[in-house]
Amino acid sequence: MKLHMLWIVGFALCATGCVEKEQAVPEQAEETQMTPPPPEPAAAELPAAEDESFPDDAFLRHMHAHADHIDSLNFALADDDLEGAKTPAYWLSRHEEVSAVPAGWQPYLAGMREAARAVEEATDLATARAAAERIAEQCQGCHAVAGVRTDQ
Repeated sequence: MKLHMLWIVGFALCATGCVEKEQAVPEQAEETQMTPPPPEPAAAELPAAEDESFPDDAFLRHMHAHADHIDSLNFALADDDLEGAKTPAYWLSRHEEVSAVPAGWQPYLAGMREAARAVEEATDLATARAAAERIAEQCQGCHAVAGVRTDQ
């Protein structure tokens, strides 16, 4: 039960961190006028230069949908509801992808989809929970590469 609560709190913090970061952007804009900007991320982490608007609102909504489905999956597993976890896992493994995702992020998306398929195919809670942990690892890896802080 303690592991389940840790997962729930961890995902809630991840979702909250994304929301807080979005709200903090206007305030940071004022600060960056006074201090030099941080160094640019590596080229593999950025989308094509012609797409100045990435990530846009549609992409952010899509990533928040990922978080919502992961929360649903983990809540179901916390309730020992294997069948209930399979519905959000199905969405995570098969939903339509967003365009313009940088190449450096693609392996994490593929890993997330693979782990979600493993939840769908799980025949017991232990296997499903192990696959759910792999989903979280893929998300954390992608956030790290993308420079998205989830520790706030």
